[in-house]
Amino acid sequence: MNDMRAFSLTEKTAIVTGALGLIGRNHCAALAEAGATVVIADVEGSPVQEFADELQAEHGMQALGVNLDVTNPDSLQAAKEQILSRFGTIDILVNNAAVNDMVENRSGGAEETSFENYPLDLWRRVMDVNVTGVFLCSQVFGAEMARQGGGSIINIASTYGIVAPDQSLYVRPDGSRLMYKSPVYPASKGAVIAFTRFLAAYWGVSGVRVNTLSPGGVENSQEAWFVENYARRTPLGRMAEPSDYKGALVFLASDASRYMTGANLVVDGGFTAW
Repeated sequence: MNDMRAFSLTEKTAIVTGALGLIGRNHCAALAEAGATVVIADVEGSPVQEFADELQAEHGMQALGVNLDVTNPDSLQAAKEQILSRFGTIDILVNNAAVNDMVENRSGGAEETSFENYPLDLWRRVMDVNVTGVFLCSQVFGAEMARQGGGSIINIASTYGIVAPDQSLYVRPDGSRLMYKSPVYPASKGAVIAFTRFLAAYWGVSGVRVNTLSPGGVENSQEAWFVENYARRTPLGRMAEPSDYKGALVFLASDASRYMTGANLVVDGGFTAW
């Protein structure tokens, strides 16, 4: 296949977890634009079907909203049965659901977020969603792909799964510290990258490709000084826009990357190049 048809996702069913987040919505839109049937999956009580209806109206494809808990095997099994009953196959899984201590939604100041004071219960909660959630979703939905004889799993990691957080980014112009980036977020995303390699080796024989997409920071109403700090630290001189990952996601989901598995596709404006 040597033309743009390799990027088409027509007749493919894709699941996106954490679908109502900033990047999650763009992941869903990218898959829909490429022709996929998209399952909008997010936590219980989220307005998933509303967004599914919006996508369907805009792109003319099928979409389904599903509430699920990525840390609950029973919830995932019920979602799998619902999806298979409706669409018959599961072809693409985007493990996007995660807990992140973002600047714009931070909890705690410098003292509370320092490594020395980081709470064990929060460490466990983040690991449960960011690592166990990826494990369980891959186990439930990926096993169906292996049974079918093919599919693509895309695990969303982070630049902070590759390099340590640059704690200087979180220092205000007056020298005071807004926060520390937590120890658990990079630990969890590093685990996702390692787990991707495990699955790629394990399921290659079954035709299931497993890759990681590692995005950089996204501009999202952060204070101007933080955006400037991040832009200065990045060779392309800016934070990402929410739509900057759409092309990479479709590439990994589609036959355009058919000889690619176990890889980590880094899309970070060059942040990890320095």
